[in-house]
Amino acid sequence: MSEAVKGVLAMVLACTVWGLSGIFYKAVAHVPPPEVLAHRTLWSLVFFLVVLAVQGRLRLLPALVAGRSVLLVAVAALMISANWFGFIWSIQNGRAIEASLGYYIFPLVAVMIGRVIFSETLSRGQWAAVALAALAVTVLTGGLGAAPWIALFLAATFGIYGLLKRRIEAGPVVSVAAEVALLAPVAALWLWGVHSGHWGRGGGAFGANWHDSVILALSGILTGGPLMLFSYATKRVRMATVGLVQYLNPTLQFAVAALIFAEPVTLWHMIAFPLIWTALAVYSLSALRQERRRRQVPVAV
Repeated sequence: MSEAVKGVLAMVLACTVWGLSGIFYKAVAHVPPPEVLAHRTLWSLVFFLVVLAVQGRLRLLPALVAGRSVLLVAVAALMISANWFGFIWSIQNGRAIEASLGYYIFPLVAVMIGRVIFSETLSRGQWAAVALAALAVTVLTGGLGAAPWIALFLAATFGIYGLLKRRIEAGPVVSVAAEVALLAPVAALWLWGVHSGHWGRGGGAFGANWHDSVILALSGILTGGPLMLFSYATKRVRMATVGLVQYLNPTLQFAVAALIFAEPVTLWHMIAFPLIWTALAVYSLSALRQERRRRQVPVAV
């Protein structure tokens, strides 16, 4: 099996886990989102520390946690934590369809961030894709009587997170380990308050029964495993392939929300989502053409 095929399979597996993760968090819907988030943070840290120790790369962590990039890492940590919280909250509160919309429009948000922050030029196809996405959000806002704030929040936090990650000089596993390490004291303090009854309820979910305890502990693997597969894939396949396969994630999220969670799909969703899918198709074709042109340009020697 070629390295490229292995990379595609790793990418498909990572996106499948991400796409089906709503089922996992729905299983602990009775646990308050901040508590779930705190456990996800701490168990992710445990997972990443074990992985880095096995790889012999633990020495890389202090440079990010206490080095010159600590402020950048801290803001990135806040963004990914906010994104995790938004996703967990949406799953627990019957807004999984809206969450899937957020991850559909994220690539288009990333395009606009590149235009505004890095002055990247956009092709006519990319501008058309952004316009279609804006139209979809407008349709949902008018039809449902409120803006899809969850979708916009998830897309924005993940977009800003991606922007910050470009400036952090470290691999994905090391950088995320540094992020959760900075968040760990807050997570630990929150869980202490939950278990001691300081936040209004005593006991907490972990340790109350084996079902909740196992699910909360596995959140670390659920977070770290796909990230490692994603990192493996990006080193072996073209970025255009990575971008296209990533749409599997929100597609599975949408399917889970509609078919398993039985969330209502309104007329406005049936108008807005095809607009988003068309926008992504236009954007993907434009990106593929740009990459093909770049590969055809002769390199000066």
